Amino acid sequence: MEYDIFQLQYALDTFYFLVCGALVMWMAAGFAMLEAGLVRSKNTVEILTKNVTLFAVACIMYMVVGYSIMYGGDIFLSTITGSGAVEGGEENATYAPSADFFFQVVFVATAMSIVSGAVAERMKLFAFLAFAVVMTGFIYPLEGSWTWGGNPVFGMYTLGDLGFLDFAGSGIVHMAGAAAAMAGVILVGARKGKYGPNGEVNAIPGANLPLATLGTFILWLGWFGFNGGSVLATASVDSANAVAVVFMNTNLAAAGGCIGALIVAKLLFGKADLTMALNGCLAGLVAITAGPDTPSALQATIFGALGGVLVVFSITTLDKLKIDDPVGAISVHGVVGLLGLLLVPVTNDGSSFSGQIIGALTIFGWVFVASFIAFFVIKLVLGLRVSEEEEYEGVDVSECGMEAYPEFAGAK
Repeated sequence: MEYDIFQLQYALDTFYFLVCGALVMWMAAGFAMLEAGLVRSKNTVEILTKNVTLFAVACIMYMVVGYSIMYGGDIFLSTITGSGAVEGGEENATYAPSADFFFQVVFVATAMSIVSGAVAERMKLFAFLAFAVVMTGFIYPLEGSWTWGGNPVFGMYTLGDLGFLDFAGSGIVHMAGAAAAMAGVILVGARKGKYGPNGEVNAIPGANLPLATLGTFILWLGWFGFNGGSVLATASVDSANAVAVVFMNTNLAAAGGCIGALIVAKLLFGKADLTMALNGCLAGLVAITAGPDTPSALQATIFGALGGVLVVFSITTLDKLKIDDPVGAISVHGVVGLLGLLLVPVTNDGSSFSGQIIGALTIFGWVFVASFIAFFVIKLVLGLRVSEEEEYEGVDVSECGMEAYPEFAGAK
């Protein structure tokens, strides 16, 4: 009887893990639609190509070397054996180890997707993909080995022992992606015409806000797998209850972020800014990701609202600093990712503010420096930025040889 119960629990937990992984994979579609909606029409094909290809690169690089660096074990030539890695849920989770690889690899792709939107409209396609190889194969897995992998940071200290907790990746995934994005944005520079000679900021509207809105809803849906899957089990009363709490809090945080951002945008700009509302939804989701398991429903809503408020001020501040991020990725995933880490000790006494700060500095410092070096080397070898003429005409034609909306080819 006990053996039959174990088999049933194993099957249910594995199935749940795989479904959550598929939901996270669907977030790749969300990022693609969001970014395609927020760039100009002449850059649509290239941004879509980046999103499809970076996902493929992430899967292959994590299989070849990334998973081994992060958790140990070799899946390059053989099937994974042993128990699944633990992120933030039950230590005795029962599921197929290969399901763990699948779940982890879609997280890697998520981190890389964050970089895509930030450097949109002016970075060479193959320069970006070269960086994707380094990011998904080495930079992210090494950072992940210090956090979810439980290894000492360069053999010095263990973040977990310092009181660092990140349930589903506000810092480990989102802030890491934003740190890499920041390095790329600094080296590639701003889009032509974004900033005037006297310091003025010129708006460059996205081409398809309905598409951006669809992308946001897809990401909102996928986030249930992102956070809910990190419970790592569902086939017991305790784990099922934990999953339900995580789903509830994830949804409420997104709602709070949307309302918070919309209100602040109305107060600052006098209008209901859709792009700020969309980024507010995502900011709320990022804010709750570090600790969706312990807040009450009200606390989760407040945490999300704080993320939504913060992201509006962050986006406008980065613009004043002439850091050109077409989709607001650095603000949503980096600035609010840090907020998410700092909110964990408010409801979880297993973490500490000092541990969260040290963990955040470790993640951001490593990923930013390593990414800056990688981008700089790529700049020397391949070049990072397309020519001024190619940027003016749109990178769709120069990089991909086609246009997303050929019947409107005359409209720039």
